[in-house]
Amino acid sequence: MFDFDLLSERARVTPDRLALVSIETGERLTYAQLDERTERAAQTLRAILKPGDRFGILAHNCIEFLELFFAAGRANAIAVPLSTRATAHELTHIATDCEMRALFYTNEFADIALALPVPTKLAFPAPAPVPASAPGAAVLVASLAPTPGAGAGAGTGKDRGAGAGSGAGPDEQTYCLLYTSGTTGKPKGVMIPKRQLYWNGYNTALNWGLREDDVSPVFTPLYHAGGIAAFLIPIFCAGGTIVLHKSFHVAQVWRTIEQERCTVVLGVPTIWKLLMEASEFATADLKCVRWFISGGAPLPQYIIDAYQQRGVVFKQGYGMTEVGVNCFTMTVEDSFRKPGSIGKPMLFTEVKLENMDGNVGEMYIRGPHVSLGYWNNEEATRAAYGDDGFFRTGDLARRDEDGFFYIAGRRKEMFISGGVNVYPAEIEAELVAHPSVSDAAVIAIPDDTWGEAGVAFIVGNITSDDLTAYLGLRIAKYKLPRRFVFVDALPRTPYGKVEKEKLRTLLS
Repeated sequence: MFDFDLLSERARVTPDRLALVSIETGERLTYAQLDERTERAAQTLRAILKPGDRFGILAHNCIEFLELFFAAGRANAIAVPLSTRATAHELTHIATDCEMRALFYTNEFADIALALPVPTKLAFPAPAPVPASAPGAAVLVASLAPTPGAGAGAGTGKDRGAGAGSGAGPDEQTYCLLYTSGTTGKPKGVMIPKRQLYWNGYNTALNWGLREDDVSPVFTPLYHAGGIAAFLIPIFCAGGTIVLHKSFHVAQVWRTIEQERCTVVLGVPTIWKLLMEASEFATADLKCVRWFISGGAPLPQYIIDAYQQRGVVFKQGYGMTEVGVNCFTMTVEDSFRKPGSIGKPMLFTEVKLENMDGNVGEMYIRGPHVSLGYWNNEEATRAAYGDDGFFRTGDLARRDEDGFFYIAGRRKEMFISGGVNVYPAEIEAELVAHPSVSDAAVIAIPDDTWGEAGVAFIVGNITSDDLTAYLGLRIAKYKLPRRFVFVDALPRTPYGKVEKEKLRTLLS
C-alpha cells in the first residue's frame, strides 16, 4: 500500500511548494530542496549501516533531524530518535536495548553522545574537532554531505521507500523505534512501521480537514511521536508548510503564528497554559488561525474557555505512540458543543470500553494505525496487543449518548478508597478549576483505615482548609484528598504528562 516514500512523492507532485521554514536558521525549503537534502542523508546512512541497523538521533529540532528521519526508509535503516532531556545513563539503556550501530548528534550533546556504547558516532552539521582521548568507541565525525562512493543501492520510487527488516513487505517493516517516556518503568521501544506513520498522516489530513495552504508551527520535540507524526507528516501529506522551532519559547511562538500566518496549531496542555498566561495572548492577531488543538494529556476546561473567549476554535485530540498519535476527530461545531471531549474515533478506527465501572471503562483501540509491538519485549507486547488486533491503552474513558469520548484518567492511577473506585483525573479537574490553583496532581498512598487515600500536589496560593471546603461542595467525601502538598511546579514530560513517580519521592 505504502511502497513509495512520502517526501519524494510530495516533491514529485508539488516540488516548488514551501515545505519547511526553520526559525533557527532562517532557511525556507521547498519540497524538492528538502527531498534532495534527504537523499544526501540517505547516502551517508547507506555508507555506514547495513539494512535493518538502528541509528540514533540526539538533537533539538532542526532540518538535519528531519533529513535523517526521512532518509531512514530510503536506506533500509531504523531511526531511533532520542530524548534531549535524558541522561547518559537513560540513553545507555536505549542504545543497548536496540543494539544501536550509529549515532548522529549535535555538539551541544557531545558529552552525552561520546559516553554511549555506540560503535559509530557522527556530529552535525559543522562539528568541532573531537579529542583523540574521547571516551567510548571510535568516533567518526561527518556532516550529512554526500559520501564518496556511497550511492550504491540508491534508487527511486518504490526501492527508495522500502523499510528495514525482513520477511515482511515495506508497509510492515519497522521504520523507527520510539521509546516511551518510562513513567512507569524502563522505556520500551515501540516498533513503528511505515504503514502506521502514513495511515496516521493521511487519516489525520482527511479527518481534520488539513489543506495545502495550511501552515503549522512545530515546537514540540521531534523525538516524540507527537512532534514527528501528529502534525508534521499529516501536513506533508496535505502539501502544507511546517515552521520548525528548535524548542518552545512563548514569545517566539506567538511571533511565528502572526508572521508566518499559521492556520492550525498543535500543543499540549502545559504549552497552551503558558501561551495563555503570556502578555501576547490578549493582543495577538489570530485572524489567520482556523483552529488550535491540544493533545498529550487531559486539558482543563478553563483553558478551553479562555481560548474560545478569544474567538479561537479549540479542539482536543487523543493518541498514543503505540496506536498513532491521532485517533479521534471532531468538527468545529462539535468543539463548541462538546467541550472537554476528544471527539469520535477517526475513520476505520474501532474503540471499545471494557471492564466498566459505571459509565467509565478502559479504552481499547483497533485499526490500521496500531504499531507492531515492543522491541525485544514479548511479555509487554502480549500484555498490551491482543490477538484480535485491539490495543489496551490503559486509559479510562466514558462515551456519551452521541458517541463522543471523554478521558477519565489512567487505569493504573485509579485507586480504591473504602471499597470505592476513585479517579484522580476527576479530582484534578475540580482543583484546577479553582482560580487560585494553577496546577494540580493527585496520587494514592496506603491508608490504615480506607486502604488507599489521595494526596493532592498543588501549585497555587491557597490553604488546605480552603481547598477541602471547596472540594467538599463538588465531589463526594470519599474522594477528598487526605493531604495537600504545595509545590512550586509539577514535574512533567515534554508532552505534558505529570511524572507522578517523582511526586512520590516528595513524600518520603
